[in-house]
Amino acid sequence: MDLRARITDLMRPAREELAEFVAIRSVADARQFPPEECARAAQWVLDKFAGLGFSDAHLARTPDGSDAVVGSRPGPNPDAPTVLLYAHYDVQPPLDDSAWRTPPFELTEVDGRWYGRGAADCKGNILAHLLALRALGNDVPVNLKLVVEGSEEQGTGGLEAFVASHHDLLRADTILVCDTGNAAVGHPAATVTLRGMVNVVVTVETMASELHSGMFGGAAPDALAGLIAMLASLRDQHGNTTVTGLDNTQTWTGAPYPPEQFRADAGVLEGVSLLGDGSVSDMLWARPAITVLGIDCPPVTGSTASIVPRASARLNLRVPPGMAADDAHSALVNHLKAAAPWGVHVTVDLEAIGSPFQAAVGGAAFEAMSAAMSEAYGKPMATLGQGGSIPLCNVFSDTYPDAEIILLGVEEPLALIHAPNESVDPGEIKALAESLALFLQRYAALRG
Repeated sequence: MDLRARITDLMRPAREELAEFVAIRSVADARQFPPEECARAAQWVLDKFAGLGFSDAHLARTPDGSDAVVGSRPGPNPDAPTVLLYAHYDVQPPLDDSAWRTPPFELTEVDGRWYGRGAADCKGNILAHLLALRALGNDVPVNLKLVVEGSEEQGTGGLEAFVASHHDLLRADTILVCDTGNAAVGHPAATVTLRGMVNVVVTVETMASELHSGMFGGAAPDALAGLIAMLASLRDQHGNTTVTGLDNTQTWTGAPYPPEQFRADAGVLEGVSLLGDGSVSDMLWARPAITVLGIDCPPVTGSTASIVPRASARLNLRVPPGMAADDAHSALVNHLKAAAPWGVHVTVDLEAIGSPFQAAVGGAAFEAMSAAMSEAYGKPMATLGQGGSIPLCNVFSDTYPDAEIILLGVEEPLALIHAPNESVDPGEIKALAESLALFLQRYAALRG
Protein backbone atom coordinates (compact mmCIF):
# COMPACT_ATOMS: atom_id res chain seq x y z
CA MET A 1 0.00 0.00 0.00
CA ASP A 2 1.44 3.44 -0.92
CA LEU A 3 1.62 6.44 1.41
CA ARG A 4 -1.49 8.13 0.06
CA ALA A 5 -3.59 5.01 0.54
CA ARG A 6 -2.22 4.50 4.05
CA ILE A 7 -3.01 8.06 5.05
CA THR A 8 -6.48 7.79 3.51
CA ASP A 9 -7.13 4.77 5.74
CA LEU A 10 -5.66 6.59 8.75
CA MET A 11 -7.96 9.59 8.19
CA ARG A 12 -11.00 7.51 9.10
CA PRO A 13 -10.23 7.47 12.86
CA ALA A 14 -8.37 10.80 12.73
CA ARG A 15 -11.49 12.88 13.33
CA GLU A 16 -12.19 11.18 16.65
CA GLU A 17 -8.57 11.59 17.66
CA LEU A 18 -8.64 15.30 16.91
CA ALA A 19 -11.98 15.60 18.71
CA GLU A 20 -10.39 14.12 21.82
CA PHE A 21 -7.50 16.60 21.55
CA VAL A 22 -9.68 19.66 20.88
CA ALA A 23 -11.83 18.80 23.91
CA ILE A 24 -8.80 19.51 26.11
CA ARG A 25 -9.12 23.24 26.88
CA SER A 26 -5.38 23.92 26.75
CA VAL A 27 -5.44 27.71 27.03
CA ALA A 28 -2.11 28.66 28.61
CA ASP A 29 -3.57 31.35 30.83
CA ALA A 30 -4.38 30.23 34.38
CA ARG A 31 -6.54 33.32 34.85
CA GLN A 32 -9.05 31.89 32.36
CA PHE A 33 -8.57 28.11 32.37
CA PRO A 34 -7.17 25.67 34.92
CA PRO A 35 -3.50 24.75 34.30
CA GLU A 36 -4.48 21.08 34.54
CA GLU A 37 -5.89 21.38 31.01
CA CYS A 38 -2.47 22.23 29.57
CA ALA A 39 -0.98 19.41 31.60
CA ARG A 40 -3.53 17.02 30.06
CA ALA A 41 -2.71 18.24 26.55
CA ALA A 42 1.03 17.85 27.12
CA GLN A 43 0.53 14.29 28.37
CA TRP A 44 -1.72 13.52 25.38
CA VAL A 45 1.03 14.63 23.00
CA LEU A 46 3.70 12.74 24.95
CA ASP A 47 1.71 9.50 24.91
CA LYS A 48 0.98 9.69 21.18
CA PHE A 49 4.61 10.24 20.16
CA ALA A 50 5.98 7.77 22.73
CA GLY A 51 3.81 5.20 20.98
CA LEU A 52 5.52 6.03 17.68
CA GLY A 53 9.09 5.31 18.71
CA PHE A 54 9.98 8.44 20.68
CA SER A 55 10.91 6.26 23.63
CA ASP A 56 12.67 9.05 25.51
CA ALA A 57 9.75 11.50 25.19
CA HIS A 58 9.40 13.56 28.35
CA LEU A 59 8.08 16.83 29.71
CA ALA A 60 10.65 19.60 29.98
CA ARG A 61 9.79 22.59 32.15
CA THR A 62 10.65 25.86 30.39
CA PRO A 63 11.55 29.17 32.09
CA ASP A 64 8.02 30.57 31.81
CA GLY A 65 6.63 27.58 33.73
CA SER A 66 5.10 25.79 30.75
CA ASP A 67 5.94 22.22 29.80
CA ALA A 68 7.31 21.27 26.39
CA VAL A 69 7.16 17.72 25.08
CA VAL A 70 10.68 16.79 23.99
CA GLY A 71 11.86 13.53 22.49
CA SER A 72 13.84 11.77 19.78
CA ARG A 73 13.58 8.75 17.51
CA PRO A 74 16.77 7.34 15.99
CA GLY A 75 16.85 6.63 12.28
CA PRO A 76 18.44 3.74 10.40
CA ASN A 77 21.96 5.02 11.08
CA PRO A 78 23.58 7.87 13.00
CA ASP A 79 24.80 9.48 9.77
CA ALA A 80 21.26 10.00 8.47
CA PRO A 81 20.10 13.64 8.58
CA THR A 82 18.21 14.85 11.63
CA VAL A 83 14.82 16.55 11.34
CA LEU A 84 13.21 18.46 14.22
CA LEU A 85 9.40 18.51 14.27
CA TYR A 86 7.87 21.57 15.97
CA ALA A 87 4.30 22.44 16.92
CA HIS A 88 2.43 23.74 19.99
CA TYR A 89 -0.44 22.27 21.99
CA ASP A 90 -1.67 25.46 23.67
CA VAL A 91 -4.54 27.37 22.07
CA GLN A 92 -6.05 30.82 22.09
CA PRO A 93 -8.98 31.43 24.44
CA PRO A 94 -12.33 31.01 22.68
CA LEU A 95 -13.20 34.71 23.18
CA ASP A 96 -16.97 35.25 22.97
CA ASP A 97 -18.66 31.85 23.22
CA SER A 98 -21.86 33.36 21.82
CA ALA A 99 -20.03 34.23 18.59
CA TRP A 100 -19.33 30.54 17.92
CA ARG A 101 -21.77 28.66 15.74
CA THR A 102 -20.63 25.41 17.39
CA PRO A 103 -19.25 24.65 20.89
CA PRO A 104 -15.61 25.87 20.85
CA PHE A 105 -14.15 22.79 22.54
CA GLU A 106 -16.30 20.21 20.77
CA LEU A 107 -15.07 19.25 17.30
CA THR A 108 -18.07 19.66 15.02
CA GLU A 109 -18.32 19.03 11.28
CA VAL A 110 -20.10 21.70 9.25
CA ASP A 111 -20.08 21.68 5.43
CA GLY A 112 -17.04 19.41 5.36
CA ARG A 113 -14.90 21.46 7.75
CA TRP A 114 -14.07 20.52 11.35
CA TYR A 115 -14.80 23.36 13.80
CA GLY A 116 -13.24 23.82 17.23
CA ARG A 117 -10.63 25.89 19.04
CA GLY A 118 -7.20 24.57 18.08
CA ALA A 119 -8.53 22.40 15.26
CA ALA A 120 -6.10 24.20 12.94
CA ASP A 121 -3.83 26.19 15.28
CA CYS A 122 -2.08 24.05 16.15
CA LYS A 123 -3.60 20.67 17.02
CA GLY A 124 -4.39 19.91 13.39
CA ASN A 125 -0.68 20.22 12.62
CA ILE A 126 0.20 17.81 15.44
CA LEU A 127 -2.28 15.32 14.01
CA ALA A 128 -0.60 15.65 10.61
CA HIS A 129 2.76 14.78 12.23
CA LEU A 130 1.21 11.68 13.78
CA LEU A 131 -0.44 10.55 10.55
CA ALA A 132 2.77 10.97 8.56
CA LEU A 133 4.77 8.87 11.01
CA ARG A 134 2.08 6.20 11.20
CA ALA A 135 2.01 5.99 7.42
CA LEU A 136 5.78 5.46 7.30
CA GLY A 137 5.71 2.89 10.10
CA ASN A 138 9.17 1.45 10.67
CA ASP A 139 10.50 2.99 7.46
CA VAL A 140 11.40 6.46 8.75
CA PRO A 141 14.72 7.13 6.97
CA VAL A 142 15.98 10.03 9.12
CA ASN A 143 16.76 10.76 12.74
CA LEU A 144 13.85 12.61 14.32
CA LYS A 145 13.63 15.07 17.17
CA LEU A 146 10.45 16.54 18.59
CA VAL A 147 9.48 19.64 20.51
CA VAL A 148 5.85 20.60 21.14
CA GLU A 149 5.52 23.65 23.35
CA GLY A 150 2.76 24.85 25.63
CA SER A 151 2.94 28.65 25.69
CA GLU A 152 3.30 29.80 22.08
CA GLU A 153 -0.01 31.65 22.10
CA GLN A 154 0.89 33.54 25.28
CA GLY A 155 4.16 34.81 23.82
CA THR A 156 5.94 34.44 27.15
CA GLY A 157 9.08 33.03 25.55
CA GLY A 158 9.43 29.81 27.50
CA LEU A 159 10.65 27.65 24.63
CA GLU A 160 12.82 30.43 23.21
CA ALA A 161 14.75 30.56 26.49
CA PHE A 162 14.81 26.75 26.70
CA VAL A 163 16.37 26.42 23.22
CA ALA A 164 19.06 28.92 24.10
CA SER A 165 20.12 26.86 27.11
CA HIS A 166 19.72 23.38 25.52
CA HIS A 167 21.62 23.73 22.26
CA ASP A 168 22.43 20.08 21.66
CA LEU A 169 19.07 18.67 22.73
CA LEU A 170 17.21 20.14 19.75
CA ARG A 171 20.05 20.48 17.23
CA ALA A 172 18.97 19.33 13.75
CA ASP A 173 19.82 19.66 10.07
CA THR A 174 16.28 20.75 9.23
CA ILE A 175 13.56 22.22 11.41
CA LEU A 176 9.93 21.87 10.32
CA VAL A 177 7.88 24.59 12.01
CA CYS A 178 4.32 23.39 11.49
CA ASP A 179 2.41 26.49 12.57
CA THR A 180 1.53 28.30 9.34
CA GLY A 181 -0.38 27.20 6.23
CA ASN A 182 -1.39 27.70 2.63
CA ALA A 183 -2.82 30.75 0.91
CA ALA A 184 -5.93 28.72 0.06
CA VAL A 185 -7.23 25.21 0.57
CA GLY A 186 -5.44 22.77 -1.70
CA HIS A 187 -2.68 25.18 -2.78
CA PRO A 188 0.60 24.10 -1.13
CA ALA A 189 2.97 26.72 0.21
CA ALA A 190 5.99 27.20 2.38
CA THR A 191 6.20 30.38 4.41
CA VAL A 192 9.57 32.04 3.84
CA THR A 193 9.17 35.37 5.64
CA LEU A 194 7.61 36.54 8.88
CA ARG A 195 7.03 40.12 9.87
CA GLY A 196 8.38 41.26 13.18
CA MET A 197 6.42 43.55 15.45
CA VAL A 198 6.60 46.50 17.80
CA ASN A 199 3.83 47.10 20.35
CA VAL A 200 3.73 50.46 22.13
CA VAL A 201 1.32 52.47 24.25
CA VAL A 202 1.30 56.19 23.44
CA THR A 203 -0.14 58.55 26.07
CA VAL A 204 -1.05 62.22 25.58
CA GLU A 205 -1.54 64.59 28.54
CA THR A 206 -2.61 68.22 28.35
CA MET A 207 -4.20 69.39 31.61
CA ALA A 208 -4.41 68.61 35.31
CA SER A 209 -8.05 67.53 35.15
CA GLU A 210 -11.19 67.44 33.03
CA LEU A 211 -12.80 70.76 32.22
CA HIS A 212 -16.35 71.70 31.21
CA SER A 213 -16.43 72.00 27.41
CA GLY A 214 -18.96 74.86 27.60
CA MET A 215 -16.71 76.99 29.76
CA PHE A 216 -13.27 76.04 28.42
CA GLY A 217 -13.81 74.43 25.00
CA GLY A 218 -12.11 76.20 22.12
CA ALA A 219 -8.99 77.24 23.96
CA ALA A 220 -8.27 74.34 26.33
CA PRO A 221 -6.11 71.63 24.68
CA ASP A 222 -8.07 68.41 24.20
CA ALA A 223 -5.83 65.37 24.78
CA LEU A 224 -8.08 63.05 22.81
CA ALA A 225 -8.12 65.40 19.80
CA GLY A 226 -4.33 65.59 20.00
CA LEU A 227 -4.05 61.81 20.08
CA ILE A 228 -6.41 61.47 17.12
CA ALA A 229 -4.28 63.90 15.09
CA MET A 230 -1.17 61.86 15.90
CA LEU A 231 -2.83 58.58 14.94
CA ALA A 232 -4.14 60.08 11.69
CA SER A 233 -0.56 60.92 10.69
CA LEU A 234 0.39 57.23 10.65
CA ARG A 235 -1.45 56.55 7.35
CA ASP A 236 -1.95 58.53 4.16
CA GLN A 237 -5.18 58.92 2.21
CA HIS A 238 -4.61 55.59 0.44
CA GLY A 239 -4.04 53.70 3.69
CA ASN A 240 -0.27 53.33 3.33
CA THR A 241 1.62 53.28 6.62
CA THR A 242 3.62 56.52 6.72
CA VAL A 243 5.89 56.27 9.74
CA THR A 244 8.76 58.65 8.99
CA GLY A 245 11.95 56.72 8.39
CA LEU A 246 10.33 53.42 7.34
CA ASP A 247 10.31 52.31 3.71
CA ASN A 248 6.76 51.70 2.50
CA THR A 249 7.69 50.98 -1.12
CA GLN A 250 9.14 47.44 -0.84
CA THR A 251 7.58 44.79 -3.07
CA TRP A 252 6.86 41.07 -2.63
CA THR A 253 8.50 38.66 -5.09
CA GLY A 254 6.76 35.41 -4.07
CA ALA A 255 3.27 34.15 -4.81
CA PRO A 256 0.59 36.84 -5.30
CA TYR A 257 -2.51 37.15 -3.15
CA PRO A 258 -5.40 37.97 -5.54
CA PRO A 259 -7.38 40.97 -4.26
CA GLU A 260 -10.74 39.27 -4.78
CA GLN A 261 -9.59 36.27 -2.75
CA PHE A 262 -8.29 38.53 0.00
CA ARG A 263 -11.57 40.46 0.13
CA ALA A 264 -13.45 37.19 0.58
CA ASP A 265 -10.97 35.77 3.10
CA ALA A 266 -11.00 38.96 5.18
CA GLY A 267 -14.76 39.54 4.90
CA VAL A 268 -14.33 43.10 3.57
CA LEU A 269 -17.69 44.83 3.22
CA GLU A 270 -19.14 45.84 -0.12
CA GLY A 271 -17.78 49.21 -1.28
CA VAL A 272 -14.92 49.35 1.24
CA SER A 273 -11.50 49.76 -0.38
CA LEU A 274 -8.41 47.71 0.39
CA LEU A 275 -5.56 49.73 1.85
CA GLY A 276 -2.33 50.84 0.23
CA ASP A 277 -1.05 51.51 -3.27
CA GLY A 278 0.87 48.24 -3.50
CA SER A 279 -0.44 44.77 -4.23
CA VAL A 280 -2.12 42.80 -1.45
CA SER A 281 1.06 40.74 -1.11
CA ASP A 282 3.17 43.89 -0.84
CA MET A 283 0.96 45.31 1.89
CA LEU A 284 0.82 42.06 3.87
CA TRP A 285 4.35 40.73 3.61
CA ALA A 286 6.79 43.38 2.31
CA ARG A 287 5.79 46.68 3.92
CA PRO A 288 5.36 48.01 7.45
CA ALA A 289 1.78 48.08 8.73
CA ILE A 290 0.42 50.04 11.69
CA THR A 291 -2.73 49.03 13.57
CA VAL A 292 -4.49 50.86 16.40
CA LEU A 293 -5.31 48.02 18.79
CA GLY A 294 -7.19 50.05 21.38
CA ILE A 295 -7.83 53.52 22.77
CA ASP A 296 -8.34 54.58 26.39
CA CYS A 297 -10.80 57.46 26.45
CA PRO A 298 -14.32 58.08 27.78
CA PRO A 299 -16.85 55.64 26.25
CA VAL A 300 -19.83 57.07 24.41
CA THR A 301 -22.26 55.75 26.99
CA GLY A 302 -21.78 57.77 30.15
CA SER A 303 -19.60 60.46 28.61
CA THR A 304 -20.06 64.04 29.75
CA ALA A 305 -19.53 67.50 28.28
CA SER A 306 -15.90 67.52 29.35
CA ILE A 307 -12.55 68.14 27.71
CA VAL A 308 -10.34 65.08 28.11
CA PRO A 309 -6.99 65.79 29.82
CA ARG A 310 -5.41 62.38 29.12
CA ALA A 311 -5.81 59.73 26.41
CA SER A 312 -3.84 56.65 25.35
CA ALA A 313 -3.67 54.26 22.41
CA ARG A 314 -2.07 50.86 22.00
CA LEU A 315 -0.36 50.46 18.64
CA ASN A 316 0.97 47.46 16.77
CA LEU A 317 3.58 47.96 14.05
CA ARG A 318 4.37 44.97 11.82
CA VAL A 319 7.95 45.03 10.55
CA PRO A 320 8.84 43.21 7.30
CA PRO A 321 12.17 41.49 6.59
CA GLY A 322 14.79 44.02 5.59
CA MET A 323 13.95 46.29 8.52
CA ALA A 324 15.37 46.02 12.02
CA ALA A 325 12.73 45.95 14.75
CA ASP A 326 14.79 48.27 16.98
CA ASP A 327 15.06 50.83 14.18
CA ALA A 328 11.32 50.54 13.51
CA HIS A 329 10.62 51.16 17.19
CA SER A 330 12.80 54.28 17.22
CA ALA A 331 11.17 55.54 14.03
CA LEU A 332 7.68 55.07 15.47
CA VAL A 333 8.52 56.86 18.72
CA ASN A 334 10.15 59.76 16.87
CA HIS A 335 7.23 60.01 14.44
CA LEU A 336 4.63 60.13 17.20
CA LYS A 337 6.47 62.82 19.13
CA ALA A 338 7.04 64.90 15.99
CA ALA A 339 3.35 64.61 15.05
CA ALA A 340 2.12 65.72 18.47
CA PRO A 341 0.26 69.08 18.17
CA TRP A 342 0.08 72.04 20.54
CA GLY A 343 3.05 71.01 22.67
CA VAL A 344 1.09 68.20 24.34
CA HIS A 345 3.06 65.93 26.65
CA VAL A 346 3.74 62.56 25.01
CA THR A 347 5.09 59.31 26.44
CA VAL A 348 5.58 56.15 24.40
CA ASP A 349 6.05 52.93 26.38
CA LEU A 350 7.37 49.81 24.69
CA GLU A 351 5.30 46.67 25.41
CA ALA A 352 6.87 44.10 23.10
CA ILE A 353 9.30 43.84 20.22
CA GLY A 354 10.20 41.00 17.84
CA SER A 355 12.46 40.79 14.81
CA PRO A 356 11.29 39.77 11.34
CA PHE A 357 12.45 36.45 9.90
CA GLN A 358 13.50 35.31 6.45
CA ALA A 359 14.14 31.65 5.70
CA ALA A 360 16.87 30.46 3.37
CA VAL A 361 15.59 28.67 0.27
CA GLY A 362 17.28 26.45 -2.26
CA GLY A 363 18.84 23.88 0.08
CA ALA A 364 18.30 20.13 0.03
CA ALA A 365 15.43 20.28 2.53
CA PHE A 366 13.64 23.07 0.67
CA GLU A 367 14.03 21.16 -2.61
CA ALA A 368 12.72 17.97 -1.00
CA MET A 369 9.74 19.76 0.55
CA SER A 370 8.86 21.47 -2.71
CA ALA A 371 8.79 18.13 -4.51
CA ALA A 372 6.88 16.44 -1.69
CA MET A 373 4.16 19.09 -1.47
CA SER A 374 3.78 19.27 -5.23
CA GLU A 375 3.21 15.50 -5.34
CA ALA A 376 0.85 15.44 -2.38
CA TYR A 377 -1.30 18.38 -3.49
CA GLY A 378 -0.98 17.94 -7.25
CA LYS A 379 0.08 21.59 -7.60
CA PRO A 380 3.46 23.35 -7.41
CA MET A 381 4.53 24.61 -3.99
CA ALA A 382 4.39 28.41 -3.71
CA THR A 383 6.29 30.65 -1.30
CA LEU A 384 4.36 32.98 1.00
CA GLY A 385 4.96 35.53 3.71
CA GLN A 386 3.12 35.71 7.00
CA GLY A 387 2.03 38.85 8.74
CA GLY A 388 2.31 37.22 12.15
CA SER A 389 5.47 36.88 14.20
CA ILE A 390 7.03 33.63 15.45
CA PRO A 391 10.00 34.77 17.57
CA LEU A 392 11.11 31.16 17.99
CA CYS A 393 12.17 31.07 14.32
CA ASN A 394 14.81 33.72 14.97
CA VAL A 395 16.00 31.79 18.02
CA PHE A 396 16.28 28.62 15.93
CA SER A 397 18.14 30.54 13.21
CA ASP A 398 20.58 32.11 15.66
CA THR A 399 21.15 28.88 17.61
CA TYR A 400 21.42 26.56 14.59
CA PRO A 401 22.72 28.78 11.75
CA ASP A 402 23.40 25.80 9.47
CA ALA A 403 19.91 24.32 9.80
CA GLU A 404 17.24 24.79 7.14
CA ILE A 405 13.98 26.09 8.63
CA ILE A 406 10.75 25.41 6.74
CA LEU A 407 7.38 26.78 7.86
CA LEU A 408 4.19 25.05 6.76
CA GLY A 409 0.88 23.79 8.13
CA VAL A 410 -2.89 23.54 7.84
CA GLU A 411 -3.82 27.11 8.84
CA GLU A 412 -5.18 28.63 5.60
CA PRO A 413 -7.33 31.82 5.71
CA LEU A 414 -10.70 30.07 6.09
CA ALA A 415 -9.39 28.48 9.32
CA LEU A 416 -10.01 31.77 11.18
CA ILE A 417 -7.28 31.03 13.70
CA HIS A 418 -7.45 33.16 16.89
CA ALA A 419 -11.06 34.08 16.07
CA PRO A 420 -14.43 32.53 16.90
CA ASN A 421 -15.40 29.63 14.63
CA GLU A 422 -11.88 28.35 14.05
CA SER A 423 -11.92 25.33 11.75
CA VAL A 424 -9.74 23.06 9.66
CA ASP A 425 -10.31 21.45 6.29
CA PRO A 426 -9.58 17.74 6.84
CA GLY A 427 -8.15 17.63 3.32
CA GLU A 428 -5.40 19.97 4.49
CA ILE A 429 -4.49 17.59 7.32
CA LYS A 430 -4.39 14.68 4.89
CA ALA A 431 -2.30 16.50 2.29
CA LEU A 432 0.10 17.89 4.88
CA ALA A 433 0.58 14.43 6.39
CA GLU A 434 1.39 13.01 2.96
CA SER A 435 3.75 15.93 2.29
CA LEU A 436 5.62 15.33 5.55
CA ALA A 437 5.98 11.60 4.89
CA LEU A 438 7.18 12.15 1.32
CA PHE A 439 9.55 14.85 2.52
CA LEU A 440 11.27 12.56 5.00
CA GLN A 441 11.81 10.00 2.23
CA ARG A 442 13.06 12.50 -0.34
CA TYR A 443 15.24 14.41 2.11
CA ALA A 444 17.00 11.23 3.25
CA ALA A 445 17.65 10.30 -0.40
CA LEU A 446 19.06 13.75 -1.24
CA ARG A 447 21.31 13.76 1.83
CA GLY A 448 22.29 10.10 1.53
